[in-house]
Amino acid sequence: MNINQIMLAGTALEARGSGALHWPEERLLAVSDLHLGKSERIARNGGGFLPPYETTDTLARLDAEIAATSPRTVVCLGDSFDDMAAADGLTDAATEWVTRMMAGRRWVWIEGNHDPGPVDLGGTHLAELPLAPLTFRHIARPGASGEVSGHYHPKASVRARGRTVSRPCFLYDRDRLVLPAFGTYTGGLRCTAPALQTLMRAEARAVLTGPRPTTIPMPRVTA
Repeated sequence: MNINQIMLAGTALEARGSGALHWPEERLLAVSDLHLGKSERIARNGGGFLPPYETTDTLARLDAEIAATSPRTVVCLGDSFDDMAAADGLTDAATEWVTRMMAGRRWVWIEGNHDPGPVDLGGTHLAELPLAPLTFRHIARPGASGEVSGHYHPKASVRARGRTVSRPCFLYDRDRLVLPAFGTYTGGLRCTAPALQTLMRAEARAVLTGPRPTTIPMPRVTA
């Protein structure tokens, strides 16, 4: 089973092996940091060439999660595009794919630091989405409660069959839940990074993504 249950603010949520979050009671699916168009943006800015397949792969995995969960609402938690030019540069095929996934459901684009403005793809554009008892936003805020966010692209490592496996992960404690990046070409920030060590409570746990999501205590820096 590729689902681990997380309780946040008395709400039962499902951390899925893909990196998507499902709220069954609300029939809501949330994903973060798709970073569509990343390879195009890197090439446009004179960087190295990456095979331009990440948009197709990311959309295919999102489409599969929508088919599996049949959500009424899809929330994209910011940085859905690598920048606004990448949003404008979507191919006709990718635009039609997104439009088809949006049909018949509420689709919310949360503003991120890479894509702060609206994109001409329909849906609703919000700085954050309050849906009691939870609030969905891109970047976690100190002191928040019942918060679901992204931005940090957390990843963690675990020993399995004599080797160390590193994977994107969910992080959660009693106050907040941070989603992994869903985009195919997105990197990751280790849980031992100071920003995540400071953000998460001492009892925080990590759910590593993959065919069998694994829950472990959030790795900590030891003296």
